[in-house]
Amino acid sequence: MFKIEAQDSKARVGVLKTAHGEIQTPFFMPVATKATVKTLSPQELRECDVKAIISNSLHLFLRPGLDVLEAHGGLHEFMGFNGIIFTDSGGFQMIREGFFIGVKEEGIVFKSPYDGKRYLFTPEFSKEVQRRIGSDVAMMLDFCSEYPADYETAKRATVLTSLWARKFPLGDDRQLSFGIVQGGTYEDLRRKSAEDLSSIEFDGYGIGGLSIGEPKSVMHKMVSIVNSILPEEKPRYLMGVGSPMDIIKSVMEGVDVFDSVYPTRNGRHGTALTWKGRVNLKKSEYRNDHRTLDEDCSCYTCENFTRAYLYHLIKEREILGMRLLTLHNICFMQEFMERIREEINQGNIEKFRKGMERYYR
Repeated sequence: MFKIEAQDSKARVGVLKTAHGEIQTPFFMPVATKATVKTLSPQELRECDVKAIISNSLHLFLRPGLDVLEAHGGLHEFMGFNGIIFTDSGGFQMIREGFFIGVKEEGIVFKSPYDGKRYLFTPEFSKEVQRRIGSDVAMMLDFCSEYPADYETAKRATVLTSLWARKFPLGDDRQLSFGIVQGGTYEDLRRKSAEDLSSIEFDGYGIGGLSIGEPKSVMHKMVSIVNSILPEEKPRYLMGVGSPMDIIKSVMEGVDVFDSVYPTRNGRHGTALTWKGRVNLKKSEYRNDHRTLDEDCSCYTCENFTRAYLYHLIKEREILGMRLLTLHNICFMQEFMERIREEINQGNIEKFRKGMERYYR
């Protein structure tokens, strides 16, 4: 299911096998919460060499509904994406207004923002929903506390997450199951959660409840603590992290999988990610700039348009501008992850980190 093929200190290159093919790690997943990566088509994702995405099972359960997805043969057929699909359980929606009602020992009570109907998501029901959706990797139901959270709140999240982990059904030949480590920003709780989850034979392990407002130094400390405990032979997934430097540092701490709205959200708001840092296309300095967006990129955007044209589209709030920058950013992230894998294979990940630090912090 997962095989490590090369290492450079704690950083590793591996292969994850799923029902919809293999993928080399470390890899980055664009977010397709509601069965779409915002502004992009599945064909454009393929052109950017995107092999994996993540959707949200709670959102899909509410709309379009399991009946619609099953009638189409599952999420892959429904959205026309034949790559690997992860699904989150909906635990993150606990810190989102409009969804969360409360927590019981049995699970989480959510409210539909569409009709106000309430649902109790238990670990077993969450797995059943994700099985019927047809994703390749199902994330367990977890208790994601807010930041900042006091010790008792974070402790309760840790205890309930461990309880739900033991109840989350495993052993599905068609769908991998990943546990999720919680514990907030408290070292002892992170250790306890990692130890509890490691005792359960998940196919991989997510690290949740980070990148939600805590200092970067704290996030990386928590990741380092957790990865010192999680099984080395299983993939590790740092959820919700997607900035280039955070990815490099986390890879060097032993993380294999990432997802984030970072590249798509930045693209929609006029910022491009390039090999020489971020480019804010809202700035007037680009009004008559004839240069390509990134001379080291061969995506459709960089091959066909100048910075001046992209500036014009963004200033006029044209949808095409959002699409072109999002397309570029997603392509950049895939090339970025490929470069990381190459540097690990060559034993140069630390040198690469120092080089990228000139442009991203």
